[in-house]
Amino acid sequence: MRTWQLQEAKGKFSEVVKNAQNQGPQNITVHGEPVAVLISRRDYLKLIHPKPGFVELLRTSPLMRSGLDLTREQTLTRKLKL
Repeated sequence: MRTWQLQEAKGKFSEVVKNAQNQGPQNITVHGEPVAVLISRRDYLKLIHPKPGFVELLRTSPLMRSGLDLTREQTLTRKLKL
């Protein structure tokens, strides 16, 4: 992550934005202290729309309609061959 002083970031704003799109988040400091991070819209959308959980992923999987029988025997014990 590249670090920019605030005054430099203001003067080269278009470069900072391009770097955020191509290279990732850009750190902005004031008096040497980090105060902000500029990220691309793509990265922002990933943050506000997180990946689905495991259960949701399985429910929306194309394999759910494949005809695969996923039912389990509901008895308390099952016979096992050892």
